Parts: sequence; C-alpha cells; structure tokens
Amino acid sequence: MSHNTFGHLFRVTTFGESHGPAIGCVIDGCPPLIPVSEAEIQVFLDRRRPGRSRHTSQRREADKVKILSGVFDNGEGRQVTTGTPIALVIGNTDQRPKDYGEIKDKFRPGHADFTYEEKYGIRDYRGGGRQSARETAMRVAAGALARNVVPYMRVRGALIQLGPHRIERERWDWGEVDKNPFFCPDPQAAKHWEGYLDQIRKAGSSCGAVIEVVIEGVPAGLGAPVYAKLDQDLASALMSINAVKGVEIGAGFEAAALTGEENADEMRMKRGKPVFLSNKAGGILGGISTGQDIVARFAVKPTSSILSPRRTVDRAGRNTEIVTKGRHDPCVGIRAVPVGEAMAACVIADHYLRHRAQMGRGGGDLS
Repeated sequence: MSHNTFGHLFRVTTFGESHGPAIGCVIDGCPPLIPVSEAEIQVFLDRRRPGRSRHTSQRREADKVKILSGVFDNGEGRQVTTGTPIALVIGNTDQRPKDYGEIKDKFRPGHADFTYEEKYGIRDYRGGGRQSARETAMRVAAGALARNVVPYMRVRGALIQLGPHRIERERWDWGEVDKNPFFCPDPQAAKHWEGYLDQIRKAGSSCGAVIEVVIEGVPAGLGAPVYAKLDQDLASALMSINAVKGVEIGAGFEAAALTGEENADEMRMKRGKPVFLSNKAGGILGGISTGQDIVARFAVKPTSSILSPRRTVDRAGRNTEIVTKGRHDPCVGIRAVPVGEAMAACVIADHYLRHRAQMGRGGGDLS
C-alpha cells in the first residue's frame, strides 16, 4: 500500500493499524540539533488521546510515545536530533476487535469500508484498520517535532463550530482553549456545547465541527507561485485528516460574497516595512507567505459510527441493516484540533526547509 508518506524535505511516514500491536512513524529530513524529548511530544499526544472526557471515545489508550532512533544527548543533558531518521512508536493497549465481529462482512455507511475493499480486495474490519483515525496520533507526534524546526513559529487550533452552533469571533479568548474538553475559545459556548453533545451522544448519533488553525511567526517568502503553493499544500494536508470534507484559507468561501475593495488587503509602510491592514488572504498571496498569521479552517463530518440502524449491503451483495457498536467519538472534530495543528506545523516546517535549500540564508526573513 503506497502513499503513507507526506512532505518533501521534512518527510513523515506512518505505519500501523487501529487494532494492531502498535502504531508508529519515521521522520526523515529533520535537521540535526533540533531539541526533542518524549516528554515534549507527550504533551501534544495527551491533548489528542481518547478518553479525556465523556465527549470522546472511551477507548483507554495512554498513547505513550517511545523514541527509537535519531536523537542523542548533546553533552549538556539535552536530547537533540542527529539528522538521521527519527522513529517513534506508540503501543496499542486497549483493542477490542470483538466489537466488530458482528459487522465484519457489512459495509458501514459513511466509512471507507466499501472503497477500501474495492481498491485492495481486502480490509481490516477491526475499527477500520489502517484507515482508522488512530493513525493521526503519529501525525501529532511528528507535528510536535515540526514545531521546533521553524524559529518563532506558534501553531494554535480551536473548535469554532460544533454541529450548527458557531461561536462569535468577538467572544474568542485563546487562553480558554485548553480549559475545556472542546478546545473552545469561548467558555460560555463550551458550556452550551456540553448539553448539546450529551443529547447527541445519548441518542446514539453524532455531529460535525469546524476547526480553525492559526500559525504565527511564519516568515514571508515560504511557498511557490505554481505547483508548490503554500496554501495548496496546507489544504492538502488538512484534507488528508480523517473525516475532513472542506478546507478554506483566510476569508475562504466568504470571499465570494466580497467586492474587490473589501477583499484586497491594503498595505502601508510602518517603521520602514510594509504592513497589511487586514488579512482576508489568510497570510498567503500567490501561494507564498506574506509574514502575517496564516489562517486555515477545516470542516469535519459527523462520526459515521452511530447506534442508529442504517441501510447498507454486505460483501455477498445482500441488502441489510447495520448498527455500529463500540467506543466512538460523538464528534470526531474535537480530537481533530491537535491533529490539524500538527499537520499545519509539518507543512510549514517542510516549506521552511525547502525555502532554505533553494534560497539559502539570503532569501526571505530566515535566520
């Protein structure tokens, strides 16, 4: 099975299945002397792991990461990268494949069961196997390292819409994001969401979500104008996350309703440098970063594994119904927040290294 690697210079290859013995990744192309430790990576994995609240899957996985290669003590008691492939692994400790025994020959509506079997002629029915969102834990681990590659970069994500309930931007407080189980920047909305999602969960159903990711500290000049647009690669990375059905950069689809005057980010000189007076472009113009914050949003569909009976067919071509039991997120978008952050960090790290390779220290504002 090909296509398990993303990135060009900062390359990440993931492996493993949802109910196999372990999942893991190999990061190749990371420069040497980048600080890294299992404890630092674990901070981000803990934000994504299941069972953190009643609003996520109750699968009990500690998601403890092990670094197998590619790091060494710098002589000052600090682990740093050596420039060689970095292998990370997380053991699966709470598999319950029996949950899927009754439906192993049925195609779950909304899942990739049918398309996977059509393509490969075989599939691991235990939680989706390779197609499971459990694989995203390794993306989060890789993203933790990618954050250290680009100087001064900061990546933050937030859940800004749960089902039909969207928060007002003027009520945002980034300091609230990690204080509630929804990664929501509006504490009042988070309280309302608890009641809403409890109803969804008790009904055996699910809902979708919208996540916004903001990347600060990105120098101007990353990307390219034709086939390596920064927004192109960012959109591709976010679309690769399980259950994502839409991505927008900056004003996104709202730009279609704006006039040219409203959409154009005007500029002025300030302290000897050009500054933008707005950021409808989301920090990217012509595929190249402007130096402003890069802003991206992505929409996550409702979790397809639900208790409500759904019509489907089985592998023998018979009409049937299916109920997906087991431990599933009533809103997979919640745990997609740290995954979106990680994919954004990997894209910027990759483009940072590509820019440095092409332009050297003379290009852009790279230190």
